[in-house]
Amino acid sequence: MPIIDQYFKEMKERGASDLHMVIGFPPMLRLRGELVRMEQYPVLTPESNREILFEMLGPVQRKMIDENRDFDMAYELDGVGRFRCNFLFQHRGIGAVFRIIPTEILTIDQLNLPDAVRDIAHFNRGLVLITGPTGSGKSTTLAAIIDFINKNYSKHIITIEDPLEFVHKNNKSIFTQREVGSHTKSFSDALKVASRENPDIILVGEMRDLITISLALASAELGILVFGTLHTNSAAKTVDRIINAFPSDQQAQTRTMLSESLKAIVAQQLLKTKDGKGRCAANEILIATSALASIIRDGKISQINSLIQTGSKLGMQTMDQHLMQLIKDERITPEAAYEKAIEKAPFEAMIPDDED
Repeated sequence: MPIIDQYFKEMKERGASDLHMVIGFPPMLRLRGELVRMEQYPVLTPESNREILFEMLGPVQRKMIDENRDFDMAYELDGVGRFRCNFLFQHRGIGAVFRIIPTEILTIDQLNLPDAVRDIAHFNRGLVLITGPTGSGKSTTLAAIIDFINKNYSKHIITIEDPLEFVHKNNKSIFTQREVGSHTKSFSDALKVASRENPDIILVGEMRDLITISLALASAELGILVFGTLHTNSAAKTVDRIINAFPSDQQAQTRTMLSESLKAIVAQQLLKTKDGKGRCAANEILIATSALASIIRDGKISQINSLIQTGSKLGMQTMDQHLMQLIKDERITPEAAYEKAIEKAPFEAMIPDDED
């Protein structure tokens, strides 16, 4: 049994989300957002880290790491779970970060996501974006939406991921799940042919570049429901990110395409719960309306926040509105909300004065 399997077992038992293998430190776990050293294990050296990491790999994978200096894959340990793996070289030598992929796909209700997220699962066409920083639970939210569709609709769902994370079992829907590197050379290569495979839904694990973004927009225009993720913190920044990915002479056309195809944006962050025992999601939600289409076409992106603030009847909410609600529901503290808030002042006023 590879040495690292023991780390994975402990990671699962302690409820950690990530394992960091960094030279100069013992293995480290991320527990409820904080890095914690596994002090019972020795400090990793360039030699020991390479030996531990290469033990879990085959000859071809080892060669790819040495040649490319970066490598992503998924790893499955029976009885424990699946892990998203990223190997890298840095100035001290090889390192790696592993994220546990829950074997159970949590439902929209179990994740306490707003009702508007469930409404998104009923869409038939267009572009839906789930955004947020790394580690904000985008994949978990997206898996919950796809799982809801799988239980309620007969669809053909194609997922394109790097690496493959949640494995969906065919229920009412049927799945074609493709992993970049193993089943296709790139996101763009898979997207180019996906429309020929009679999909109702395409999930793009990450819209990393201009070609992928362009193909995702084109697929949405064809009447396919396309889900994608971006590393942006708000709906307005997401719209900006997509438009600015294109050369200036193509941006007017992109605004028109996006105004017609965009159906929703869910921007997500994770915060520590008030009881300190876990984390919960805060969501900004933008739902497409004729007003949003006009804002995008006219390039008046700064007006999106005002549109969200006045769109509560449609399920829209700003990040700050949801943070305030989470405080009222006693799920998070004002201090935690203050760290993530866009407008800090209302939350700062709620933080108790320490002076006694």
